[in-house]
Amino acid sequence: MKNKIKLFSPKINKKEIIASRHTLESYNWASGAGNNLVKKFEEKFCNYIGAKECVAVNSGTAALHLALNLANIKGKEVLVPSFTFVTTVHAIAYNGGIPIFVDIEPKTLSIDLDDLENKITRKTKAVVPVYFGGFPLKMEKLKKIARKKSLTIVEDAAHACGTKNKKKIVGSENEFCCFSFHPVKNLAMPKGGAITINTKNSKKVKKKLNSLRWCGIDERKGAFYDVTSLGYNYYMDEISASIGIEQLKKIQSSNKKRYDIAKRYSVELNLNKKMPLDKDSSYHLYWIRVKNRKKFMEKMMKSGIETGAHYPPVHLMTYYKKKTLLPNTEQVGKDVVTLPMHPNLTDEEINFVIKKANSFIE
Repeated sequence: MKNKIKLFSPKINKKEIIASRHTLESYNWASGAGNNLVKKFEEKFCNYIGAKECVAVNSGTAALHLALNLANIKGKEVLVPSFTFVTTVHAIAYNGGIPIFVDIEPKTLSIDLDDLENKITRKTKAVVPVYFGGFPLKMEKLKKIARKKSLTIVEDAAHACGTKNKKKIVGSENEFCCFSFHPVKNLAMPKGGAITINTKNSKKVKKKLNSLRWCGIDERKGAFYDVTSLGYNYYMDEISASIGIEQLKKIQSSNKKRYDIAKRYSVELNLNKKMPLDKDSSYHLYWIRVKNRKKFMEKMMKSGIETGAHYPPVHLMTYYKKKTLLPNTEQVGKDVVTLPMHPNLTDEEINFVIKKANSFIE
């Protein structure tokens, strides 16, 4: 292959370019109040997910921060996998919560619900399950545990736009579900995220989140407004929303391409430890586990193939360093490799990735 095969690459065409150009030419690039294209995106995304309400923000991190803000976790324990991107845990810390790290299942790399149950105490207030790679979770079991122990579920669906749990699309069933629209995600924007809401008082919750995402501003009347809480500068811009509206039109076809790639990897890669095949997964990424990761990744890069090591366990990082028994997380953290996964991959490139990976696997 002459050109480097990228690990991630957003799927765009002229429609995103035209939409963003029209927004630029309108000179209406941002609205803290979330009107115009941001509102249009919220409505369309909410309809796609099947949620009661939706609030658009500027990142998945912002979504988690605001959702956990409403969960009232200050001084309380929050169960979370260590095997995630660090901002999942940062969002707990931002709100004064105490992260309690939970191990993962070795076959799916999803949160281990048995370990989770064992770590629930009187101080536990919430759980943040992570859809690693976009793979479905055992949500019915988790919801049963949460109901029994009065825990709030705040889903980290940064990888899971389009994922389903037993035919229920992620974001349509729990109180809060947080999405990321980073440029490498299944639904890509320059900057973006969203919180879907499914509560009894969802409209009231949406109003509160609208205020929190825009510096706590509330009750605006023309040029005058009041600030009713300590809010944040987290609103989505119009250019990102214009691109997101076009991205949403192709999310199902893009995810179908990702599944087709995952199917080939699942069938043709000659190793046992690899991401399971599931039609309900959105396959934001595809992982394998190898014996000598550094050597494998170096050989792949020399062949022109980008790979990743998602993710270094958070509980081993200096800031969150904590002695806790997470054997699966620590082993996976040493041997996991992510392969190129995006809708722009050609059959020739997929063939090449499989061929090279099989030749380098020890």
